[in-house]
Amino acid sequence: MQPSENFDPIKAARSLLRRRRTGALATLMPGSGDPYCSLINVATQPDGSPILLISRLAVHTQNILADPRVSLMLDERAPGDPLEGARIMISGRAEEAGGDVVDQVARRYLRAHPTAEVFAGFADFHFFIVRMSRVHLVAGFGRIINLAAGDVLTDLADAGTLVAAEPDILDHLNSDHGDALSLYATRLLGAAAGEWRCTGCDPDGLDLQAGADILRLDFPRRVKNPAALRHILRLLAEEARGR
Repeated sequence: MQPSENFDPIKAARSLLRRRRTGALATLMPGSGDPYCSLINVATQPDGSPILLISRLAVHTQNILADPRVSLMLDERAPGDPLEGARIMISGRAEEAGGDVVDQVARRYLRAHPTAEVFAGFADFHFFIVRMSRVHLVAGFGRIINLAAGDVLTDLADAGTLVAAEPDILDHLNSDHGDALSLYATRLLGAAAGEWRCTGCDPDGLDLQAGADILRLDFPRRVKNPAALRHILRLLAEEARGR
């Protein structure tokens, strides 16, 4: 089946990847190879790669350490029949985060799941990154398609300064521009009023969160650095106020 007219499968897959905070993780049992599925919390790296915080005592972690091949399903959780909502099945390999990337991974995950800070420092808990190989999207009749990882991930090759500045950007937005974040959520994305905060920034958009509600604000064009981000956010704020 091919995507129907006026439907962008890449945009749909990217939206789910950035908006969902819980998914079903499938791993393989050592020896037998039997599939094992568990419910897990998820965040994303700036490029969209899923981040997991898991305990070495858990069965799924022991499975990953023996065989890193995994599948992760993220679904829309739409009201009504769950099968009518969009979902993506991610195939790839889970690898433990190490070296210089650990701080970034921890920061991204804990902004999405602040309550996880309670056990993030436990000796048996470690961050893992799912290195995607392909994505299978199901978004309704005639909207089923396989995508390569490169189609869904955000290219960071020319956006190093933006990624490096993300902690300061988020602190500034959340401390000084809560009114603008609320305008983005309510007037541009149609959400209810709430204490909207920015939990992630990348060249393609912002991740916004208020309690359990999570939104993705896509930029009208790609941004590569903080100066370009300020310009885009100013334009979006003006558009929101005009509505």
